[in-house]
Amino acid sequence: MQRIILLAGLFLITFVNKVRAQETHTITIEFKGMESDKGNLYVALYDKETDFLKKSIKGEIVKITDKKATAVFENIPEGEYAISAFHDENDNKKMDTKIFGIPKEPIGMSNDAKGFMGPPKYKDAKFSVKGDVSLTITMN
Repeated sequence: MQRIILLAGLFLITFVNKVRAQETHTITIEFKGMESDKGNLYVALYDKETDFLKKSIKGEIVKITDKKATAVFENIPEGEYAISAFHDENDNKKMDTKIFGIPKEPIGMSNDAKGFMGPPKYKDAKFSVKGDVSLTITMN
């Protein structure tokens, strides 16, 4: 009898952990600071430092209205993430840069992270998802 109770307890613990691992959440990002409604806002979500600004796990192209935009990422598991965005003002579907790769168009990062002598670092842009998350990013 004790063996059955023990096995049932282990099964229950395994089941609860599996359900928890499958829980997903929503990240809602409000963007402000755009100077116009021209073009679109390109938003990328990253889950690894090694992929930051290189290979996103999800992306959205968002319309800008009244110099603001909102992006929503759904079905996101708990973890650590970072967001980058750029305002494609001339609607050429790429981020235009000046000499040395400095962006010509407004950019924004989670935590409003800024770079020094290069792009922002993942450690400055990262945030935790343990439930639904709402962020505000100011484009510069």
